[in-house]
Amino acid sequence: MVIGLLLLTVLLSWQGFQNSMFLERMLFIPYRSKHHNEWWRFFTHIFVHLDWSHLLFNMLTLWFIGGFLEQEYSIIYGAFKGTYYFLLLYLMGGLFATVYSFYKHQNQSGYRSLGASGAVTAVLFAFIAAHPTQGLMLMFIPIPIPAYLFGPIYLLIEYYAFRKGHTGIAHDAHIAGALTGLLFVFLFLPGYAHFFASLFV
Repeated sequence: MVIGLLLLTVLLSWQGFQNSMFLERMLFIPYRSKHHNEWWRFFTHIFVHLDWSHLLFNMLTLWFIGGFLEQEYSIIYGAFKGTYYFLLLYLMGGLFATVYSFYKHQNQSGYRSLGASGAVTAVLFAFIAAHPTQGLMLMFIPIPIPAYLFGPIYLLIEYYAFRKGHTGIAHDAHIAGALTGLLFVFLFLPGYAHFFASLFV
């Protein structure tokens, strides 16, 4: 599933780089979703990106973290159910990443967003929930830090950037994706989440 999502995203993003009309059709535009019933935009934005660096960053995270999770889910729940859980996690992350933007910008025709960041962040935080002691790295911290520290640091950075505003990045989508990943594990895969259990040992 990870390979399929990766290839589809690269293909559609590349098409968007070449064809602005195609890209416009795929973007998340809350105004058009509400006023023109273009509800597919809640999902299609996941598969297009602004540029190659935006695409590369998301796809590398999907490949390494997502690939690990999909394999682990398949081992625990079986190939079919594990793949289903992973796809559900990914799509829910992309969907719930749009909720705040829809609420805030539904009557603003000029607002647009795109990218798999919300979905990828959901995958990342689902990994953190299940593997809190695993080492992860931020770009500006070149040494691994435990996931239980990485997660809060990531969220604080995103919240600060969100409050500051004018970055051109949908930080609200990252925060929503992170919360979706955590809730997904705790609500749908309670036997898989070791994080809460470890707090009471």
